[in-house]
This record gives sequence, structure tokens and C-alpha cells, in this order.
Amino acid sequence: MKSPAEQLEILTRGTAKVLSDAELLKKLEKGEPLRVKLGVDPTSPDLHLGHSVVLEKLRQFQELGHQAVLIIGDFTAQIGDPTGRSKTRPPLSREEILANAETYQEQAFRILDRDKTEIVYNGTWFNKMTFSEVIQLNARVTMQQMLQREDFKNRIAKDQEVRLHEIQYPIVQGWDSVEVRADVELGGTDQLFNILVGRDLQKTKGMDPQVVMCLPILEGLDGVQKMSKSLNNYVGITEPAGEMFGKIMSISDDLMARYAVLLIGEEIDPSEHPVEAKKALAAKIVARYHSAEAADQALTNWNNRGKLDAVELPEFSLPADRKDLLGIVQAAFASLEEPKSGSDVRRLIQQGSIQLDGEKLSDPKSEPALSPGQVLKLNKKRSVRVA
Repeated sequence: MKSPAEQLEILTRGTAKVLSDAELLKKLEKGEPLRVKLGVDPTSPDLHLGHSVVLEKLRQFQELGHQAVLIIGDFTAQIGDPTGRSKTRPPLSREEILANAETYQEQAFRILDRDKTEIVYNGTWFNKMTFSEVIQLNARVTMQQMLQREDFKNRIAKDQEVRLHEIQYPIVQGWDSVEVRADVELGGTDQLFNILVGRDLQKTKGMDPQVVMCLPILEGLDGVQKMSKSLNNYVGITEPAGEMFGKIMSISDDLMARYAVLLIGEEIDPSEHPVEAKKALAAKIVARYHSAEAADQALTNWNNRGKLDAVELPEFSLPADRKDLLGIVQAAFASLEEPKSGSDVRRLIQQGSIQLDGEKLSDPKSEPALSPGQVLKLNKKRSVRVA
């Protein structure tokens, strides 16, 4: 067991705001496992590395012996978090929410220890509330408190509507902290207001208020804007190992140091060459979401890709009549005057011999999008370049 001071140093590393270090140290000094809350609203089916920043911090708490409490916001997702929104979120059906929740959990457990994670749905308590209890909950906060929120103030100043159910969101998120008796709540910097409401509500119930721990918002591959699918600057945590590795290799050296701290809790060795450091970072991230074997293969493919790019290879024109991988590979072998049967090609695909720019292609029926200049590896000895 690490001392409270050692734990504090680990847990506050890479954070943007902690309210406060002294409060967290005091809780750690009690020597009891802390209940660490992270709430997620399943508003979409997939997670990317931007979402993983808070999950990585929750994992650190787990590794130090604390209790992770993952709240699935099946109720709050019906309201929609107004954070960063200039207009009201469109509502989701309960069926959509529950389907997304399943994939959220599956992906979250690529990071968290499933056996050490308490999962709760906040609909468990909110769906049982009477209207009288909702009124009593609202009486615990003031309208002035809610209108201090930047999102609401900005929309009102621009004469944009703020729906009354949106004002409920910080209140219901905060009440989650009361229900699970959270000692710490994690969130991005954009969640500061909501987490502070949780502290206030705990105080109204005579509870020791939770520590606020806000993590930075992760920039996307461009190094400028927030990681987002809509901006196409993201790395999905379910992407193939080779794609994940290649995307990490595309980031800048400055961004590499930030990714290392926020995504794997480590610092880049300044004595290591930046390219080698980036390869090591990419391999560790791939290993986290896939396996050590997948990371080793991705690294090997990346190193070999440079060799293929540097050599002269026979050019291959895609067949007009076949779009499927099986037909493309057969045509490639035929262009080399080495015809292969369909069963021979299937065997090569199953063995992992067929690769596009170092990424294995495993489905004979798939229709890969090949571009001029890409390298299609056929076996250990033969490769072609797409014309």
C-alpha cells in the first residue's frame, strides 16, 4: 500500500483542477477505500480516447485500492447534458439509451477492472421519485445558482431558449452523488459546475462533500480542437490495432507528451528519440485496448511499411469486375503471372498474409477501399503497389 501522500501525488498528476488537494489527502489519511464516482450518459454507442481520460483516472483509483462507482445515466440521458450546447439536445428513446449503455460498459471495461467496479443506473432512484419528491429536490437549490452556469448565461444573453428540463440536469447529476455517497467525483473540466452542485447537495444532507477532480479535455489528432467524431480528429477505442497505431504516430511531438500523461499516466523520457518515444506510446495504447501481441504486430507492420514504401514494387490496377478482397487478391497474383485458386487465397487471408499498408485484411468478402500508392502485401515474398 502506498502512503496517503504518495497516492495524492499519483492521483493529482495530469488533473486540471482538484477541489481540493487538502480535502483529498484528509480522506486518504483515513485509510479506508474511497468511493469514486464517474457518471456517463449513453448518448452515443462508441467511445474514443477523449472519453478515456477520466476512465484512466478512475482506473488509477482502482489500482490504489479504492472503489470505482460507474453511474450509467439512463435517466439523465433522457434530459441531455446541456454542457457546451448552444441549443437543446434532441431526446433519445429509452431503447436507444439502453442499447448504447451496453456498448459503453463493454468498452469501459477495456480500461477498468470489471470485478472492482460498482455499476449503477440512476434511473433506479429517479424513476421511483414522486412529483412531491421532485419538488423537494428542487427546493435544495436556487434559480440564481443554476443561472450562474456559463452555458445558460450565454444562451440567455443571445436570446436563445433554455428549456426548464435542462436546468434540472445539474440537479439530478448532483443528486447521484448523494445516492451513491461519493467521496470523489471525476469529470472533464466542462463538468465543474455539475460536480459542484453535487457537493452542495451532499452538504444539505449533512454528508462530507465530495472532492472535485476535473481532467483536461483531450485535443484531437490536429492538436487544436477537442477530440470529436464530427471533426474526424479522433481515435476510437474499438478501432483496429493498426489504425490506432498509425493515428497515434501522426500526432505532433508536443501532443505526444500530453497524450502520454492523460492516456496511460506516464511521462515521456526526454532522453529518448521522439520517433521511438511515439512508437512506444502507440504500442502501449494499442496494448491497452487490444493486446500485447496486437501491439507488437502493429509496431512490426509500421516498421516494415517504411521499407515497402522505399522499394520499387510492381504496380497493380484494380479489377473492374471484382470489388471483394478475394477477387482483388486473385487479380493481383494474376498480374504477377502467379495465378492462385480461390481456396489458396482464402488460406492466405486466414493466415493473416494479406495486408494493406501493414494492416491485416481478414474478410474475403469485404470490399476494401484501395487508393493509388498503397501497398498490398500478398505473402512473405510478394507485394504490389496500387496503381
